[in-house]
Amino acid sequence: MKFELLQSESLFQGRAFEIRRDHLKTPSGRVAKYDIIEHHGSVILVPIDAAGNVHFVRQYRHATGGELLELPAGTLEPGEEPLECANREIREEIGMAAGSIREIGSFYLAPGYSTEYMHVFLATGLQESPLPPDTDEYLSVQKIPFIKALEMARKGEIPDAKSLAALLLAQHYL
Repeated sequence: MKFELLQSESLFQGRAFEIRRDHLKTPSGRVAKYDIIEHHGSVILVPIDAAGNVHFVRQYRHATGGELLELPAGTLEPGEEPLECANREIREEIGMAAGSIREIGSFYLAPGYSTEYMHVFLATGLQESPLPPDTDEYLSVQKIPFIKALEMARKGEIPDAKSLAALLLAQHYL
């Protein structure tokens, strides 16, 4: 199928993303408009301590109207490498550094309307090494045994898609 980009216009430039409107000619010849969130990309971590606990963060997410239990994650700065971002985010969000950190997968977060591509890292050998958190983040860390986290995911108790996908990818390694 061939889609032809006819025009692209910027609608909004925000702190973490831009919204653009693309005008495409579809394979049938019709012109359609697609609103796209242009995003630098992001990382998510599955931090596992020596006791087999996954370190989650609980944080308020305004779009959901409440708090969510999520794996630590963050947005890439322009030009930043995913591994560099992962090493920074784990220290900012759970106050730990990883003795071993490796990428175990990646995926588009919402390909219907966003370019955000997320890199998944497994972090082990955790040791205390906090960095100051972002000024707009209020997080509490919650440790959950990996097997219990998988059970919670199956029961719908972790309604965050990126955390679900990262747990699924981590299963193979744990």
